Amino acid sequence: MAWKDFKKSKWFKIATIFSSIYVLILTAFVVWMVFFDTNSLRIHMELKREIDNLEKQKEYLKEQIESDKKIIEKLSDPEELEKFAREQYYLKKKNEEIYLIEYEDSLKLKQKKND
Repeated sequence: MAWKDFKKSKWFKIATIFSSIYVLILTAFVVWMVFFDTNSLRIHMELKREIDNLEKQKEYLKEQIESDKKIIEKLSDPEELEKFAREQYYLKKKNEEIYLIEYEDSLKLKQKKND
């Protein structure tokens, strides 16, 4: 293959385009922006992922706040407060006895968890 034929080939034309100073500068700029810059694409993607996680957590916490508000509103009634205290903390009135009734199937589940 002669030099003239090589100059006419497709690969030589592609090589001359990529050896152009403008293309080299543009390539260096793109590589710098994607990998090395403080605002690189990689860091941008990590921050976007973190923002998405924080927004999901924000929605979850808003739902928790709403459910807690409903519980607080419900517990403002003295009867509901007494019911809650009896069920959750096994509180009782004076001269009152409490019996806890456990069914067989609930006992089996507790034993399996302990094993």
